[in-house]
Amino acid sequence: MSAAYEEKQILDEDGIRRALTRIAHEILERNQGTDGLILVGLRRRGVQLAEHLAGLIAQFEGVQVPVGELDVTMFRDDLDLRGTRPIVHRSSMPAGVTDARIVLVDDVLYTGRTVRAALEAILSYGRPRQIQLAVLVDRGHRELPIRADYVGKNIPTAHHEQVEVRLREVDGQDEVVLVRGAAG
Repeated sequence: MSAAYEEKQILDEDGIRRALTRIAHEILERNQGTDGLILVGLRRRGVQLAEHLAGLIAQFEGVQVPVGELDVTMFRDDLDLRGTRPIVHRSSMPAGVTDARIVLVDDVLYTGRTVRAALEAILSYGRPRQIQLAVLVDRGHRELPIRADYVGKNIPTAHHEQVEVRLREVDGQDEVVLVRGAAG
């Protein structure tokens, strides 16, 4: 039994750059600047996206916004369903989470369960004034009442489809693809 996969490119390198540029401007506008702002990337590709956004904000405002890195593995609600021993990676949060305006950054928003885990993880560091959500792709199919404040692209999908965000730092190239698999 073999499987055939079909990929369709949704965003190329320029499309990702344009989406992140727009998100960076929207973050600055909504937060009226950078005071008290912290970007927190969700492992794995959310970290690179948060760093890209921080670079764009520094370019626009001349201010380096702190970037945190969050692994939500131990906060997930499906740990016992996975049946394997989870691999936990290091999280690093900038000092001063309490009273900060945090923008969680992730690559793909799907069911909302990863974001729920991220909210719980952030609250273990302190009590931020506000938590916002920025995602490169929103593919729908929410299971929890969670919505992104900033979205690079909405991509309606079927449950059997996958959205893969590929970033140069991790995958060697920047693109977003829709993957359809069929058993053959």
